[in-house]
Amino acid sequence: MNMTFLQELFNNITQRDALLRRRRGSGESPNHGDLVAACHALLESDGEASSIALASRALEMYECLTADERLAFFTRLSEEFAAEPSTIDAAYAAYRESRDNATLEALFEACEPRRQELFRRLNLARDGTYSLVRIREDLLDMLRKHPNLAAIDADFAHLFGSWFNRGFLMLKRMDWNTPASILEKIIRYEAVHEIRDWDDLRRRLDARDRRCFAFFHPAIGDEPLIFVEVALCKGLPARIQPILAGEDGGVEEPEEADSAAFFGISNCQTGLRGISFGNFLIKQVVQELKQELPQLKNFVTLSPVPGFAQWLAERGHDENLPTELRDAIGDMQNAGWHRNDELTKTFGSRLRPLAARYLAEEKNTRGLPLNPVARFHLGNGAELHRINWLGDISTKGIEQGAGLMVNYLYVLNDIERNHENYTAHGTVACSSEVKDLVRKARKQAKGEATK
Repeated sequence: MNMTFLQELFNNITQRDALLRRRRGSGESPNHGDLVAACHALLESDGEASSIALASRALEMYECLTADERLAFFTRLSEEFAAEPSTIDAAYAAYRESRDNATLEALFEACEPRRQELFRRLNLARDGTYSLVRIREDLLDMLRKHPNLAAIDADFAHLFGSWFNRGFLMLKRMDWNTPASILEKIIRYEAVHEIRDWDDLRRRLDARDRRCFAFFHPAIGDEPLIFVEVALCKGLPARIQPILAGEDGGVEEPEEADSAAFFGISNCQTGLRGISFGNFLIKQVVQELKQELPQLKNFVTLSPVPGFAQWLAERGHDENLPTELRDAIGDMQNAGWHRNDELTKTFGSRLRPLAARYLAEEKNTRGLPLNPVARFHLGNGAELHRINWLGDISTKGIEQGAGLMVNYLYVLNDIERNHENYTAHGTVACSSEVKDLVRKARKQAKGEATK
């Protein structure tokens, strides 16, 4: 037995526990300076046992910091743990002289910020990966007001992209027999259609025409990364309320279904924002469903349209729109409009073309669709297939999407082509029905402009 290893481990654990006891006894909490010192010590550590102990100590200290202290820590992390310019210059000069693999490797190493090695060592601690995900969650909350911290986020994204690649992800089906500790998280993390209680969850999981799949990572344990809820149907669904209530008039037996509708996709870990799971999840779930139910022909979403109501309200002041459209948009600011059959019939014919224009043509500063849900599915190779008027009449659905829901269709033979056209040219794959609505929206605007 290696007694030196055991002694080193014992000494470090003893020192850490003694420090924590002193702080708890005195009521003293660590500050960001203490944590920065611990991070320097971690980087200077040579032994595996001491590195594990120091990493655990640093993460415990971070948990004790106030919000202001965490901001101060991130600021110092940005300044003191960056790559060293003089080292980069020297490595680049050596590479220009030799241009061999050895000098290239030295240049790569010099360019890497010391933060990345720090994060790797912090990851040695028990539950270190999940702790780092939560730390990045804090960082993301601060980025808007403190853009100078963006370099730290880039380091996290770089490492997480490797640590959470598809090869490490495990797909599991969730059902009523899944451990309660995980089901509680499904309730908490549902971000699209709130799960009100356990009965509501059971309706979504226990029915024979429902499926739920989630990705897990071995370093995160029973914390789901992302999950998708599926309804097996005949034909493409247009409304969410019957599905949530279990009254969709769908299929009694799964073998009767010809369509699988993805009606809720929820990212569970804010600290993993920007790390792509959804495209892998959908493709693997399609494979799982095809294997279980080979008769399925359609794989489609029933998706919300967050941001559309706000975009509509802004268009209400656009004098280039026909008067009847601006009047309709104004009337939609009145509560309960969706319960008036005469209004909803008129609004539907006038506003669906605007919705098609919003989803297919309105772009952000990067030239991508303005709507985040559209960006997700179109980027995964789906087709903008159908716009459903009054597909979601919940309070949230009315306030965020003016009651609209969208079917994005995943045609297996077209996914790669759609993805490549979207990525290379920004092309939005649309059904003929949606294309007709887009043309109608253009004619509406053109007709007003000639008046």
